[in-house]
Amino acid sequence: MKSIKENIINKIEIKNSKFITLLIKIDDNTNINNLLKEIKEKYPKATHYCYGYITENSKKSSDDNEPSNTAGLPILNVLEKEKIMNVIAIVVRYFGGIKLGASGLIRAYSKSIKEALKTTKLIELIPGYEIELSFPYNKQKEIDYTLKDYKIINKEYLELVIYHILIPKEKISIIEKYQYKIKKDLLIEK
Repeated sequence: MKSIKENIINKIEIKNSKFITLLIKIDDNTNINNLLKEIKEKYPKATHYCYGYITENSKKSSDDNEPSNTAGLPILNVLEKEKIMNVIAIVVRYFGGIKLGASGLIRAYSKSIKEALKTTKLIELIPGYEIELSFPYNKQKEIDYTLKDYKIINKEYLELVIYHILIPKEKISIIEKYQYKIKKDLLIEK
């Protein structure tokens, strides 16, 4: 599976209609409604806000009042075909006065996603864990060296030092001699 390296915005125009595509990294579907609300506030005069997303546990699309299956489903189909995960693709459309018809809409929404994907760097996703690793202060240099190739997402300095790290499942053995808890089972950047 793949995902995007960073969020992007791409614009195309088809028969006077403007299609603004936003590719946004997500981990799950819990903030989708808030994200859509923000997009609608940012582009308040748009005609449609169509989207598709895929996460590890869910996928969904919306035509947002375009004819059924002419916007959201084509967006979702491109993401599936390209094996893109943990991304929501939102296409904001400003109607330009020329009707595109059902097949024209399908082509337009598909093209908007394909063009946006061309402008971003894709990353490979692999099975991994978010780990909480606890250790005494005198082990910090050893731990830092052990984890030099892995992403530390947070550090806490309490009675013990606590690192929150992302690590591939296949590499979990490097921390087995330390005290750790698996917080999440997820896909991580290779």
